[in-house]
Amino acid sequence: MVNQRKAIETRIEELVKREGIVLCGYARLENVQLPPIARGLSYGISLGYRLSDVIINAIVDRPTKEYLHHYRQINSLLNQVSLIVTSVIQEEGYNALPIPASQIVDWKEIRGDVSHKLIAAKAGLCWLGRSSLAVTPDYGARVRYVSILTDLPLPTAQSLDFNCGDCRRCVEICPCGAIGMSSDKFDRNACLEQLRNFAKSENLGTHYICGFCVKVCQGKKTKL
Repeated sequence: MVNQRKAIETRIEELVKREGIVLCGYARLENVQLPPIARGLSYGISLGYRLSDVIINAIVDRPTKEYLHHYRQINSLLNQVSLIVTSVIQEEGYNALPIPASQIVDWKEIRGDVSHKLIAAKAGLCWLGRSSLAVTPDYGARVRYVSILTDLPLPTAQSLDFNCGDCRRCVEICPCGAIGMSSDKFDRNACLEQLRNFAKSENLGTHYICGFCVKVCQGKKTKL
C-alpha cells in the first residue's frame, strides 16, 4: 500500500512538472472550510504556476490587458492540470475533486469554494503575507494556485516558519490603503472596492485583478 501511494505521488509530481508547475505540495485539510461535496476528502494537493516577470513588471498604475490575458491563460492551464491529476487519482481507486483556480461562488465576498492560498500554506509552499497573498520564498507572490481535494493519504509537509518581517512594499504601493502592517489589518472591503473600480475602468469584465502587491512582493524570508 505504501509503495502504491509513493508511486502515485511520483506519477503526479512528474506529470505536473512537465506542465510547467513549479510548486506541488500536500496538506491535511483540518480547519479548512470545504463545500458539502467534499465530504470525506481530507487531503489537499496544491499546485502553483509562476507568473511571467515581464508581464508583472509592466504593471505601473493599473492592471494591463496583458496581465488579464496571462491571468486567464494560467487559470485555464491550472484547471486542465487539476483535471489530469484527478484522473490519475481515480485510476488508482481513490476519490478526487478538482477546485477551479478562479471560480466565484460568493460574489459579495468574491470567494471560491475553498481557499487555494490556505491549502498552499498548509502544504508548506508559502505563508500568508500582510497583503493577504500567498508568499513563497523563491517567487514572492508571483504564483497562482489550484487545488485538488482527495481521500488519497499523502505525506503532508510542515508549514513554513517565515513571515514578511519589516518589508512594507505592498503597504506602500496599495492604491487604496487596504494593507496594514500585519495580516489581520488587511481591509478586505477596501481591496474589493478597488478591484471593482479597476474591473469597470479597465473593461476587465468579471475579472477582479490589480497586481500591485503581486509585483512588489519578492518573498523576503524572516523567521517567525
